[in-house]
Amino acid sequence: MRPLVVFLAVAFGVSWALGGVLALLGRDLHIALRTAIMIAYMFGPALGAVLAQRVAGERPLAPLSVSLRPNRWWLYAWLMPLALQPIVLGVSLLLPGVEWSPDMSGFFERLAEALPKEQPKEQIEEAKKQMLAMPPALYWTMLLAQPLVAGLSINALAAFGEELGWRGWLFRRFAPLGFWRRALVVGALWGLWHAPVILQGHNYPQHPSLGVLFMTLFCVLVAPLADLARTRGRSVWAAAVMHGTINAAGGLSIMFVRGGGDLVVGMTGAAGLLVLAGANLVLWLLDRARGGALLRP
Repeated sequence: MRPLVVFLAVAFGVSWALGGVLALLGRDLHIALRTAIMIAYMFGPALGAVLAQRVAGERPLAPLSVSLRPNRWWLYAWLMPLALQPIVLGVSLLLPGVEWSPDMSGFFERLAEALPKEQPKEQIEEAKKQMLAMPPALYWTMLLAQPLVAGLSINALAAFGEELGWRGWLFRRFAPLGFWRRALVVGALWGLWHAPVILQGHNYPQHPSLGVLFMTLFCVLVAPLADLARTRGRSVWAAAVMHGTINAAGGLSIMFVRGGGDLVVGMTGAAGLLVLAGANLVLWLLDRARGGALLRP
């Protein structure tokens, strides 16, 4: 139990301390400094994993499986988050109070709410005009290419700070639980770990308290899909690519909707939770059809 206690204490302690720094500095903190602190926040689990290994007497990093040898499951990890976006968008439009917004007015309204007050609102309006003035081919190429490039590069590097803990050290520590129970436990811990920044309005600026519950449910439902990437991709990096692409692509599912609120639309709202629950059901059925072979290493 001692290595597990060390991991949880460091992963939560370091990240939550940085969350406290964000709270003390306030909502109007410059966006560049806020981003830097948020990236540092993501590396609490990585530090916890390395220190837990030392306590357990394990050789550093080796048992975490950080291989950089891609296989076809890395492609699943990279493309799955993007494939889910139009489905989440469609489900969002079926929910009460949500309407189609081809001019992206709803998206830019949410963006204005999320940005610090020091960010000039004129810049947001100008960005909107520039996007709508683009040739359609260039417009859609940018929308689709940006999350794929970010998910495979800078976002994956940042997500690796989390995944070294969640799908690295905890993946092996909780291996005896089996695939689904391991994903449930890791997903719940992962979701609660977000609490300090969620309470400050991240992802759920309209409902920060309820947002902690929704984020935990979101992480529980994403965890099996990320665990599959880690299991079949045979590397923490496969999970990091999926995690990074989810973070980069999430805005696509709310870009063309208006209304509904932060608990309703998007990947982290009710629409996303329904789609992720459906994806987990499909995963379970596929595994049963293959006699349990899909979810085995």
